[in-house]
Amino acid sequence: MNALVPFVLCADDYGLAPGVSAGIRKLIGQARVSATSCLVVSPHWSAEAPRLHAMTEPVDVGLHLALTQLAPLGPMPRLAPSGRLPSPARIAVLAHLGLLDRGEIEREIGRQIDAFECAMGRPPDYVDGHHHVHQLPIVRAALLGQFGRRLPTHTFLRVCCEPLAAVWQRYVAPLHATILGLMGGRLRREAERAGIPINPRFAGVTNFDERVPYRDVFNRFIDGAPRGLAVMCHPGYPDAELGALDPVVEARADELAYLESAAFPHDILAVGMRVGRFRELAAPA
Repeated sequence: MNALVPFVLCADDYGLAPGVSAGIRKLIGQARVSATSCLVVSPHWSAEAPRLHAMTEPVDVGLHLALTQLAPLGPMPRLAPSGRLPSPARIAVLAHLGLLDRGEIEREIGRQIDAFECAMGRPPDYVDGHHHVHQLPIVRAALLGQFGRRLPTHTFLRVCCEPLAAVWQRYVAPLHATILGLMGGRLRREAERAGIPINPRFAGVTNFDERVPYRDVFNRFIDGAPRGLAVMCHPGYPDAELGALDPVVEARADELAYLESAAFPHDILAVGMRVGRFRELAAPA
């Protein structure tokens, strides 16, 4: 029998709300996910971080760099003059027009790394971005500058890079996935030049309003068992705190229900895959 192909299943938004964090911890305890990305700017992070830090199950814990919707950890007069970060659409426009202040972005990235290290007692295993802001112009340059300076050289960078043919064959949020894939390609090339380890493949983009069960969507993500794959997911228990901070609520319960069901291990085994760690995906670029 051939060896199972490892893939990273990464639960995003740990710390966003108590129900999201509880759902992710449950999946970690069941060995259903192998990574989780932490929102250190969330007002609930300080309460939820110790619960994650106390877990002994092996899992990669990363920084979910946030520059949208929530409040920054320090003053950002250009990007967040009111004390609240902009929408994903607005920061994307500002980034592509070259209107972001790189120094301001770098200082906020530093503050978020500090907050992660203070809570977890170590640097993040990997970095990605809330709403994929780490792939935007100016932001990606500011982030890449942290590798080797603030972040150890073995820190992974999660990139949203996948072949366009795979995106359109899967046909789950194809336009959104195409845009992210194009930005991810640029970030991948820059990371490769810098010697930063990355995931060679990516999947998990949805519009959170698909009319098919999440199980069917997930099976499209792992179809063909591609090597080097990292899949993002957004499981959690809906609660009032989540509803006050994020528009994605009920879809999280659907993802959680599938990932903790008996169907999930059956489905990944059927295509010859298993959940694994970032270091198993590939050698450094």
